[in-house]
Amino acid sequence: MSKPELEFHLPDGPWHTPAGAGPGVEERVLADDPGHGSRTALVRWAPGTDSSAQGVARHDFWEEVYLIEGAMHDLTLGQTFTAGMYACRPPGMPHGPWTSQDGVTMLVITYPEPGPGAG
Repeated sequence: MSKPELEFHLPDGPWHTPAGAGPGVEERVLADDPGHGSRTALVRWAPGTDSSAQGVARHDFWEEVYLIEGAMHDLTLGQTFTAGMYACRPPGMPHGPWTSQDGVTMLVITYPEPGPGAG
């Protein structure tokens, strides 16, 4: 199984709170391949969202994030990141926690670490 073949269209799937997400976080899945572990989603944080309760995040998959609108502040780095900025995080990379005073919308793409001999 792989992500579905989709030509240009207006995504209209529901916004929902992802498992383990804190208050104020919602996502709209654009394409998903649960069998392979790949996912593309729009993620939005409501104004005032604070992920401090979840602490520093680390996960076992690649994550690419492009900020579409708004801004988020990394409490560990003491830096604010704004629309147009991009991050590429390998598995295990620590990031966050975050706050977003005015809200933020981002494109998030996740995929697994390639296995031995892949590439």
